[in-house]
Amino acid sequence: QVEVVESGGGLVQAGGSLRLTCTTSARTSYPMGWFRQVPGKEREFVADISKSGVQTDYADSVKGRFSISRDNSPNTVYLQMNNLRPDDTAVYYCNVGQLHYNTYVRGDYWGQGTQVTVSS
Repeated sequence: QVEVVESGGGLVQAGGSLRLTCTTSARTSYPMGWFRQVPGKEREFVADISKSGVQTDYADSVKGRFSISRDNSPNTVYLQMNNLRPDDTAVYYCNVGQLHYNTYVRGDYWGQGTQVTVSS
């Protein structure tokens, strides 16, 4: 069992920035992903990062504005969000990827989410 905790959400004006943090209880490096969800919609992929941190991937809607990075000691992942827009408003979730893959494959462990609200 891996515990996952997201933090850093909040209220920001359009054009502003936030940095989300995901910390885990894992003692080894996992590939990690960020997702977001608004009420009534499916949870959608935002970004992911490999175990080493070398490989990253982004949803088209956030490319050029969001940046994912990691600190493997401890096992922490960040999502830097710049130039935020009202349609970025959502609950953001961190997912621990499957250990046996270097690149990200969705795993079973999720955090409780952190709310990001962008006002126009």
